[in-house]
Amino acid sequence: QLQLVESGGGLVQPGGSLRLSCAASGFTFDVYAIGWFRQAPGKEREAVSCISTSGFITNYADSVKGRFTISRDNAKNTVYLQMNSLKPEDTAVYYCAATGRYNLRCPLGGMDYWGKGTLVTVSS
Repeated sequence: QLQLVESGGGLVQPGGSLRLSCAASGFTFDVYAIGWFRQAPGKEREAVSCISTSGFITNYADSVKGRFTISRDNAKNTVYLQMNSLKPEDTAVYYCAATGRYNLRCPLGGMDYWGKGTLVTVSS
């Protein structure tokens, strides 16, 4: 059964850090680019970061550049999102998604599989 399962969300104070994980199963993980997306209350889902199949190419939304780092371990079928210097505006449900149609980018409408999300709340 194909699955993407996010974990690592929680409540953190502004300026703090969290590491999200996305564990995949049921498909050939290393031929899929993986993206992280987020959706804040009352807002549309937006792209946060994307990593290529090899892990050598990454990209980030301007709002998280320099603070978030995406990585993947194909041996463990897992992608990570290290989030540092968190701000209240980072509060959202974070989703990981996989695409077999693109390698260098993760368009919102081009993702094939989605996880159910993990909530990140940044608040004092």
